[in-house]
Amino acid sequence: MKPYDLPDARGHFGPYGGIFVAETLVHALEELRLAYERYRNDADFVAEFRYELEHFVGRPSPVYHAKRWSERLGGAQIWFKREDLNHTGAHKINNTIGPALLAKRMGKPRVIAETGAGQHGVATATVAARYGMKCVVYMGSEDVARQAQNVYRMKLLGAEVVPVDSGSRTLKDALNEAMRDWVTNVEDTFYIIGTVAGPHPYPMMVRDFQSVIGEECKRQMPQMTGRQPDYVVACVGGGSNAIGIFHPYIDVPGVQLIGVEAGGEGLASGRHAASLTAGTPGVLHGNRTYLLQDENGQVIDTHSVSAGLDYPGVGPEHAWLKDSGRARYEVVDDEQTLKAFHDCCRIEGIIPALESSHALAYAARLAPTLPRDRIILVNLSGRGDKDMHTVAQRAGMRF
Repeated sequence: MKPYDLPDARGHFGPYGGIFVAETLVHALEELRLAYERYRNDADFVAEFRYELEHFVGRPSPVYHAKRWSERLGGAQIWFKREDLNHTGAHKINNTIGPALLAKRMGKPRVIAETGAGQHGVATATVAARYGMKCVVYMGSEDVARQAQNVYRMKLLGAEVVPVDSGSRTLKDALNEAMRDWVTNVEDTFYIIGTVAGPHPYPMMVRDFQSVIGEECKRQMPQMTGRQPDYVVACVGGGSNAIGIFHPYIDVPGVQLIGVEAGGEGLASGRHAASLTAGTPGVLHGNRTYLLQDENGQVIDTHSVSAGLDYPGVGPEHAWLKDSGRARYEVVDDEQTLKAFHDCCRIEGIIPALESSHALAYAARLAPTLPRDRIILVNLSGRGDKDMHTVAQRAGMRF
């Protein structure tokens, strides 16, 4: 089976993915799988989804030539896919519209979510308000502190935000709590997972909704440049923005796919979130994938300047793309990320999310090594308003 055709019927991407959950969740996942199978190609569902993407989200998002930055770096031309221009400011809204429409059809009036950087929480709260649903968002207390603006946005939209104080108090722990909620309230609750991780069918379902990113790029790049890009670059935590732009390009020859992980304070320091680069296969949050674990199989705490990449695992499709060689995965540390953040602000007049800044940093490293006629397409997955407090603190400024 080709990578583009995966997962198989049991949710496996090669040896990764699958369903590793408590018996109490098996029925809920089967109910979800059958509902998604029924509606994913239903004409009314697809039409409503596309309508919402255009008229509520504001799609298609444009591609943009970062001409000044490209000239300053020398070498390849850098282009951005402007997911930061979506309603709510990131790619996350693509994957809350679809599940909310599915929840309505399944008769689930309550939605829950986990969030790290807060963008998925905001997107979930947004669609809950849009469709009149009750919404609860779980968020690590560490992330609540560094993403205060997004916490307030969620509350403004009517969501209940539940701080999680267990473990490292970040995204991993928020996901744990959301799963506990789902087990308890499965009859009336739809869990909107924010990334391409979790048990089947979540990695497939989230990928399908996010693939609108790459599908648009495949139409837009020939219109703007006369051809497809040579490289497609995206940051990878759980990996939804990356798989969204990668997946439509998997079967396109000559397009190199590069995921960029959070190197934190450096791989040697142990304070990073580079699961694909420094991790090993194991089971986390209902699926088999690469994760950061010790010799006893215990999950290791992670670190990244960006809350959205601060996760010890990765979506199983990325694990398969790595092993198959169809994509490669690189690492960018906090300092390189912050430099790219500031460069993008001052050279292009665009304030990127710290997550996206990892991909920008790698593109800025790659471009000078290539001829001027090469094209690098970077998924600018979100805007950086939410990161002002973090960036100001790192610069020793008051915010």
